[in-house]
Amino acid sequence: MANQDSDAKEQIQLARRAALGDANARAKINTLIHPIINFQTSRFCKRFCRENQYRYICTLESSINARSSMPDGAQYCEWGNASYAWMLNDLVNSNRLNKFEAKNGAQINHYLYHIANSLPFYERWKDWRFGQRVHVPTYIQELHPNASDVFLALRSNEEIPAIAQRLGHSEEDIKRLSKQIIVSLTQKKKLYLLDPPKTVSLGDMNPEQDDSVFAEDADIAIYDEAPEDLEVKQALHNAWGRLSAVEQFVLEAMLIEEQDALDILAALTKMNISIKQGVTAAETTRQQLYYFRRKCLAKLALLMEEK
Repeated sequence: MANQDSDAKEQIQLARRAALGDANARAKINTLIHPIINFQTSRFCKRFCRENQYRYICTLESSINARSSMPDGAQYCEWGNASYAWMLNDLVNSNRLNKFEAKNGAQINHYLYHIANSLPFYERWKDWRFGQRVHVPTYIQELHPNASDVFLALRSNEEIPAIAQRLGHSEEDIKRLSKQIIVSLTQKKKLYLLDPPKTVSLGDMNPEQDDSVFAEDADIAIYDEAPEDLEVKQALHNAWGRLSAVEQFVLEAMLIEEQDALDILAALTKMNISIKQGVTAAETTRQQLYYFRRKCLAKLALLMEEK
């Protein structure tokens, strides 16, 4: 127990020194979280690469394309390095590091790993990557022709009368639709999608400022998890990294993004990616897509069991 307390104090001191700008402490933390950021950068970039892979040279360590296959004069893609820099800034800013408490013996890399794998982190990255454009879930779009507009308006904290006037509907109609949206999100446990994005100047951060001004307060991970929970997540993290880019794309699109199967098939067709040997992307059916998803989940489960 004494050793655990001593380790916890060392971890806290490391975080506090880094928060104050100590170069050595920051270098240590940056080294610790490099694998985390490297994995997430690759995961997120490949998820939204789309046609970029055919036009630019990928700079990720696990490149999505072969340089020899690129056209002459192709330039390097900017999103890999830019995403790495964004994640580094988001994860190790002073406000974030000052919140670390090393509970349950967790180390600083465990704390940052949890945040980097949280949905709010993913949504913040998408806000940055796409200029605060957010994917409206399919089940929300299907509620009403104006459901997407109302969803985005609620996310921007726009008032009901203003939404009604802009969309040409009565306030009662907008209130009713807003309630349907909130109920649907609550049932899916995704009400956080209505949290408005917040922009913070990293150069103006002050540890004495009110914590409510920081976007990362939306993260649930301002505490540390029990070691056994971290072991499970680490196993999932490792297993996920062993899936192919196509397997990751399908699982994320179907299980996390909850996109419609037809939209996923259209994306695969656009990128000319086949998920079944002997069947072209354009000929792939919904049933084959669902079967591929089951195979991916089974593979993921087996990989998690491997030591």
